Amino acid sequence: MTSAARTTPYAYPSTARQDVVDELHGTPVHDPYRWLEDAKAPAVVRWDAEQEALYAAERAAWPGRERWEAEVAALTAVDRAAPPRVRGGRVFWLRQDAGREQPVLMVAEPGAGTGRVLLDPQVLDRSGRTVLDAWQPSLEGDLLAFQISRDGTEDSRLQVMEVATGRIVDGPVDRVRRSSVAWLPGGEAFYYVRRLDPRLNPGEEQYHRRVWLHRLGTPPGTDVLVFGEGREKTQFYSVSVSADGRWLGIRATRGTGRRTDLYLADLTASPPERPSLTPVQENTPAATHLHVAPGTGPQDPVWLRTDHSAARGRVVACPPDALHRGPEAWREVVAPRSDAVLNHFAVVSGPELDHPLGLAGWTRHAVAEVTVHDLTDGRQVASVPLPGSGTVSAFAAGPDGSHEAWFTYTDFVTPTRILRFDGRTCRVTPWEHGPQHVPETAGAVTRQVAFPSRDGTTVRMFVISPTGRPDVPRPALLAGYGGFGQIMSPQYRPQVLAWVRAGGVFAWAGLRGGGEEGEEWHLAGSGANKQNTFDDFAAASDHLLAAGWAAPGRVAVMGSSNGGLLVGAALTQEPGKYAAAVCRVPLLDMVRFESSGLGPSWVPEYGSVRDPAQARTLLSYSPYHRVTPGTAYPAVLLAASDGDTRTDPLHARKMCAALQHATSGAGPVLLRLERGVGHGSRAVSRVVALEAECLAFLAGQVGLPAPAGGAAG
Repeated sequence: MTSAARTTPYAYPSTARQDVVDELHGTPVHDPYRWLEDAKAPAVVRWDAEQEALYAAERAAWPGRERWEAEVAALTAVDRAAPPRVRGGRVFWLRQDAGREQPVLMVAEPGAGTGRVLLDPQVLDRSGRTVLDAWQPSLEGDLLAFQISRDGTEDSRLQVMEVATGRIVDGPVDRVRRSSVAWLPGGEAFYYVRRLDPRLNPGEEQYHRRVWLHRLGTPPGTDVLVFGEGREKTQFYSVSVSADGRWLGIRATRGTGRRTDLYLADLTASPPERPSLTPVQENTPAATHLHVAPGTGPQDPVWLRTDHSAARGRVVACPPDALHRGPEAWREVVAPRSDAVLNHFAVVSGPELDHPLGLAGWTRHAVAEVTVHDLTDGRQVASVPLPGSGTVSAFAAGPDGSHEAWFTYTDFVTPTRILRFDGRTCRVTPWEHGPQHVPETAGAVTRQVAFPSRDGTTVRMFVISPTGRPDVPRPALLAGYGGFGQIMSPQYRPQVLAWVRAGGVFAWAGLRGGGEEGEEWHLAGSGANKQNTFDDFAAASDHLLAAGWAAPGRVAVMGSSNGGLLVGAALTQEPGKYAAAVCRVPLLDMVRFESSGLGPSWVPEYGSVRDPAQARTLLSYSPYHRVTPGTAYPAVLLAASDGDTRTDPLHARKMCAALQHATSGAGPVLLRLERGVGHGSRAVSRVVALEAECLAFLAGQVGLPAPAGGAAG
């Protein structure tokens, strides 16, 4: 056992290096910081405390940190809301007014002009460590199923509330995690997803999900098993019941893979405890979503949004009694586009419409477009004007007989707003209960640029700057994700505006592995092709310099989760390219990622070390294993959360120890370990603190002065 040798001016805590070597298909793999994986071990507790003390001391010396926090806080102080769900005449929606720590669930009674607070997590827990994970009203709107969790674990507890009185009438039910809830008519029962008792599969507590039927007033131990028995342990399920209560849909994916198994059952033809499920799609390399309008009979069309035989997505129609025949029975309604990806779809119908309409949400090079189609023949009848070049959310269709739908719009300088679509006019208007407070966001201009990656592939990137042109080289902050088919689309992010208003350039790159150009783009940056993601990111940095946006030696990088892996790969593959890096809730030990958190769920994205060829790929880019002693690494801040049940903090710990031991660079290597939060949701004050500290750290390394003062309200 040895301790870290130091070649930098920073007095890092002493960290033991152990002689741990695994053999991976004949290749020795060293893991000197394996001992840091056990967060409860006394030595690790001490090590965490020493790293936290080091971070606190370094943070106290950062110039302008308070001004960064004031700017981020001012830009975060916006009203937010989510699209409404209308049930039984009641309108339910999430709202978070400027200055509130958590969103609250609102309800408006039929005919009421205003709403009232139905559920406030801050009332449930004054500490702010309890969050509302998911919620679903009953079809009649008189009951609400909601899920809450504490300390960022996302291990939810499901309860049922009587909407009129706020009284809890059922639950809690444990072992759920943001489960979909599908109510049956009458509000006496619902389908949901729950994990098996962890005692049945020790060490695999996060897996083994099943679809259950729960009847209100009965113990969850008596719930009826409906689906999932005998399937692979990492399968995720979602459930839905049509608004008229007739059709049950079940969707299954292996981990976070995009391949979908899809089933449909007519609940008028079989009992809810034993629904006769018809396979719509099985063992097919395609992602497919089911859309069933109220009043649909066995010979009426249902609609499928799918990338089967269309990597950029299309919509097909098929009656339920022909679904068992598979794609040969499908009729194409909305054809795929060569220039855009289909991300969202909803059916809008009602007595005031001559025919059902399909509302289609596309992204063209990551910028949203919305079109309207006659679902009888697929003909496009309108293009919906949007406020700018931004992003729209999934559509929330109105209740049975409604001609309405709602969705959100945002871009880099526009906080989220809710738009109401009217099928009679095919126009959108602001929703009356939507956000009102909008901060001043002048001083930031967005451009989208294209550049070649190292293999010649065209990659696109949003560049947000004070003037919208590369007038002078500026300190630049480059961010990306490049995984799981996620699209890096324009969204309001206070940290982006804060950086730009201080005089910097913020770049948001759409890398292979994401979904910016469809499923083929995703596959080109996953599995054996993962290096393409990192090459695209490096090419983005090169373009910022070559085009005059960025100043030499003043490019910083930042990423979270899979984006943390991206940044870890960037700083270990080309450490001299970047002045500073922030890795947040990262995945960094790719040899052992399957051993913690939700790692096994990500095998469809990354591959598995159990496969020799995939193991070689994983080891080739695993950031933790690429750290080389004596290398001048950039300044690095690793941010982790002790409640993170997705990417375990062990990744940040081990990488921190490895870099502190190895680096000869002038900048620090620091660990920010946050307590009582997890991978994502947290109180606003904690979001502000995290973003401000990351910006202050990076700004100090690239020479960007702190903002002069908070943004105007």
